[in-house]
Amino acid sequence: MDRRAILRLAVGIPFLGVGGLVRPGQAEHLINVAARPTALRAPRLVMIDPGHGGKDPGAIGHEGTYEKDVTLDLAKELALQLRKTQGLNAGLTREDDHFLELGERVDVAREAKADLFLSIHADSAPNANARGLSAYTLSEKASDAFSQALADKENYADRLGLDLKHTKPVVADILMDLATRRTKAASLAARQGIVHGAGRDLRLLENPMRSANFVVLKAPDIPSVLVETGFLSNRQDEALLRDPTQRKRIAGILARELATLLASPTFA
Repeated sequence: MDRRAILRLAVGIPFLGVGGLVRPGQAEHLINVAARPTALRAPRLVMIDPGHGGKDPGAIGHEGTYEKDVTLDLAKELALQLRKTQGLNAGLTREDDHFLELGERVDVAREAKADLFLSIHADSAPNANARGLSAYTLSEKASDAFSQALADKENYADRLGLDLKHTKPVVADILMDLATRRTKAASLAARQGIVHGAGRDLRLLENPMRSANFVVLKAPDIPSVLVETGFLSNRQDEALLRDPTQRKRIAGILARELATLLASPTFA
């Protein structure tokens, strides 16, 4: 079936994006993303999502460290280093301490036509001894119980919003498939690149490449990765993440690896 035939099928057929029903014009955008030659896609924008915020503090460390503060500072520093030292564009889903629903975070990235979505976290781990950086991609079935517990905790944040409605989706499978194939492959490549690159300089969680059904990773047309920079439930990780110098170092390492990723054939 050619692209015009697919578009004829798409006209007037809504399907579900994270933020709600996707309008016909948005469906055409998804087809364009999936169908255009790789050579025409030049990644330029990283959308950085500082986890939690506002009435949702996220994890709280033994010393009273709020995850929402750690992630915002890390995200701002990462955006600064991407722009100044790597020559890339960078945006933030939030630039101050306010609450965003998970779907809203994805919508910001999609509206900006971001090339990569990176959600930054420093959660409380199911195991208090767990420490180190790890990266997660989307999967309906979690890779392990640890990842499932993290996803459950992150997805719970949406319950803090007002009047959330859950509508059974009407899915145009062929359109969604076109949009998500390349996105999934690029997300997996990004996860691997971040972990392998950052692992040269930062401590990694045991089995640092994992997956789970994180709502915030569900953009069908943007490669998405959630990075746990450490766990505030671990005293050593908390001490590291409380230190502004260490946060700047972590941001610099991530900026370096993201620049390498966006220059790779996967994102060409």
